Amino acid sequence: MEKIKLTEAVIVEGRYDKIKVSNLLDAFIIETNGFGIFKDKEKLKFIKKLAAERGIVIMTDSDHAGFMIRNHLLSAIPKEQIKNVYIPDIYGKEKRKAAPSKEGKLGVEGMKSEVLLEALKKAGVTCTLAENNDPLTTADLFELGLSGTQNAKENRKKLMQKLDLPEFLSTSALLSCLNNIMTKEELVIMIDSI
Repeated sequence: MEKIKLTEAVIVEGRYDKIKVSNLLDAFIIETNGFGIFKDKEKLKFIKKLAAERGIVIMTDSDHAGFMIRNHLLSAIPKEQIKNVYIPDIYGKEKRKAAPSKEGKLGVEGMKSEVLLEALKKAGVTCTLAENNDPLTTADLFELGLSGTQNAKENRKKLMQKLDLPEFLSTSALLSCLNNIMTKEELVIMIDSI
């Protein structure tokens, strides 16, 4: 398989994630060393510099730890310099590990290549998307029952399962993701089907 060339730097949690992603992408890949990024001011400064110069792609696991690391980066870097790649919640165990993770989900290293490529595509990384002249807004999410309504949380969960997105996605992250993968009309049709 030919590697996909990215100008953005790719941020992953650890060494095995880096090995997995480097088999798919011709890109500059940085490890956060898990929670090490919380104390490593120099590495964070370097990631901020990369984000400003070329943009970054954040690809962390879909467990609590992965979202904590992602949120730490999101709080330190302007959002227009970031593309968020969310891997789906797939349960299982990485081959090199004796037992599954605490939450039982596969991390980046355990994902099949096709799943990672699809996640990149959903984030707008591997495909050039047509200009979205009518992007979804928070008001649209409210109208469609995905925020601010009694069943919003349940409706979002069903939608995220249908789209194979991780359960810990915030409403604003979901909105960003939806704007990368579908039009307003496509979302309305999908909501009607669930």
